[in-house]
Amino acid sequence: MSTVSDCFSIGSIVATRTCYNENIEGEVLAFDPQTKMLILKCPSSSGNPKRHDVNIVNLSLVSDVQIKKEVTTVPEPPPSLNLHRLNTRVRNSIENKRRLVSALSACLDPEGQRLFLAIARVIDDVSWSGQSIRVYNEVTITPPYKVENVLGEQDSKPYNYIRKFVERHWRDHRDSAANSSRHQ
Repeated sequence: MSTVSDCFSIGSIVATRTCYNENIEGEVLAFDPQTKMLILKCPSSSGNPKRHDVNIVNLSLVSDVQIKKEVTTVPEPPPSLNLHRLNTRVRNSIENKRRLVSALSACLDPEGQRLFLAIARVIDDVSWSGQSIRVYNEVTITPPYKVENVLGEQDSKPYNYIRKFVERHWRDHRDSAANSSRHQ
C-alpha cells in the first residue's frame, strides 16, 4: 500500500485499488483507523447526478491508496436527526406491515394474495372486503381476480388504472411462468 495515512480527512478525495483490481474513488465520509474501514461517497452507478453510491472499503484488502485532494478545513457537524419524524416513520411502517399481514390472512387464494401484494406495493388504499379486493373504496376485484373481475365506475380514472394494473399483473405472471417452464 502506498501513502496510507493514519487518518483520512472527511471531505478528502481518495482513490483505492482493491485486491480484486477494482478502482474506487470518492469523497471520504468516515474513516475508522482501528478497523481500517474507509467509507467513500462515489458518483452514482445509475448515472443519476442527484444520487450517490456509498462504498465501505477495508484498507487491509487494498493494494493501493492515493489521496487525490486533501481537505484541511474542519467539516461542519452533520445536522441533528429529527427523532420524532424517524419514530413516526417507524410506527407507520410497522402499522403498514401489520395491515398487510392481517389483510393477507383474510384471503386463502394464493392468486388473490399475489395480486393484493402487487397492488399494495403501489397503492396504500387497498383492503380486503370478504374475498374481494377493494382499491380506493371505488374499485372491487372479485375472485378469480382476473381483468373481467374488476368492478367499478367504468369511466373513472381509478377503475381504468386498476384494470390496466390487473391486466399487466396477469401478463407478467403468465410471461414469468412461461419463462420458468422453458428453463426447466
